[in-house]
Amino acid sequence: MEFILQPWPWYIGGPIIAIVMLLLIYFGKSFGFSSNFRTICSALGGGKSCDFFSFDWKAQKWNLLFLVGAVIGGFVSVHFLSDNQIPEISDATIAKLNEMGFESAGKAYSPTEIFETMSVKNIALLFVGGLVIGFGTRYAGGCTSGHAISGLSDLQLPSLIAVIGFFIGGLLMVHVLFPLIF
Repeated sequence: MEFILQPWPWYIGGPIIAIVMLLLIYFGKSFGFSSNFRTICSALGGGKSCDFFSFDWKAQKWNLLFLVGAVIGGFVSVHFLSDNQIPEISDATIAKLNEMGFESAGKAYSPTEIFETMSVKNIALLFVGGLVIGFGTRYAGGCTSGHAISGLSDLQLPSLIAVIGFFIGGLLMVHVLFPLIF
């Protein structure tokens, strides 16, 4: 049981992801969570008013089941197979975050200053962040899991370009925008 409660090392998680991706390639499938939003909209009749949602959503049922399994698996792992693990971050990072007003750095899994207090600023940050992520996912033709895991394993050039963009965007957020916001 101790093995399940701890984070798994890369040499276990990596091969599992590789095996799943090889199976998906073998069966001619591509993986990505954001494509489920399109599938759900199509299943709910979105194709009647928008051509983007007009496709055979039933061919993507396997991906919807994967999404449901991931949500249920995440719930089970957090509530039944976890001892409230807090990610280890460096003392320098904790000090820097404390200077920015994040006293929960190194003490909680996510910053309680953002996710537990619903101030106007936090709601605006979460709303704008959700819009930006949604727009970026649609504009890039997929999410990080779709491009970085599935697209790169299929050797797709657009996925390589998207992943490079994700990293550049992440670096700009952390080093430029984050200090301006907080």
